[in-house]
Amino acid sequence: MNEDESFDIVNARNEIDSLNPSNKKRLAENFALAALGSIPWIGGFIGAIAAYKNEGSNIKLNALQTKWLEEHHKKLEQLNQTLNEIAHRFENLGDDINERLESEDYLDLVRKSFRVWNEADTEEKRKLVSNMITNAVSAKLCSDDIIRLFIDWLNNYHEIHFHVMRIIYQEPGVTRYDIWTNLYINTPREDSAEADLYRMLIRDLSTGGVIRQARNTTEDGRFLKQRQASTVKKASSTMESAFENTKQYVLTELGKQFVHYTMNEVVIKLE
Repeated sequence: MNEDESFDIVNARNEIDSLNPSNKKRLAENFALAALGSIPWIGGFIGAIAAYKNEGSNIKLNALQTKWLEEHHKKLEQLNQTLNEIAHRFENLGDDINERLESEDYLDLVRKSFRVWNEADTEEKRKLVSNMITNAVSAKLCSDDIIRLFIDWLNNYHEIHFHVMRIIYQEPGVTRYDIWTNLYINTPREDSAEADLYRMLIRDLSTGGVIRQARNTTEDGRFLKQRQASTVKKASSTMESAFENTKQYVLTELGKQFVHYTMNEVVIKLE
């Protein structure tokens, strides 16, 4: 890799030089330093590049060391791109967020978020983390306790969980069959690995408080009990299908907030 290019990537200050005014630039630098400080391999990478630059050709790198540097060079490029995007979004939000950016409580959220960002396997999850921490800069969105919970969800759930959430968010009242057909074309056997996986996805999100079956409520929001059918139906000899097509699913209110704040780049407070 080109030495000058490597140091341009490492130097977070040079990446946000275009930000004005200087106060917003300083706040963005604090954000970047909190993010960089939360990722354990950053220090080792910078040290390795610095040693290589200082010693030059006297250092002989083996194939494994070279591969490690190349892999983390790519990851650092992704990180710098993410930090640049967030910094420019902060610039567009104006001065109302300055106090929040200086808050140690918010910087703790930044550190927690970028630990998850670092562990993410896909660009999709990294984008969700980026949206979450950017939108969390507004203290009016939701409490920091809820944001910490959302960061845990980002860490614990996989991309397929997020796809299910997005479908239910866009089409409240969909059934398990509707969700499956939005994801895939063919419906597998009930005793297949695919059906087992799908049951697990719905169970994860249900027990995690993200989705639930649709229920009627009173005017003050209390859930109404289901009325028992007046006629007794003949018992079925088979268990309920993983792709059942009568029970409707919706996001919980907490689930709605999570999708709203992670899957939108700029959000307003939900009523």
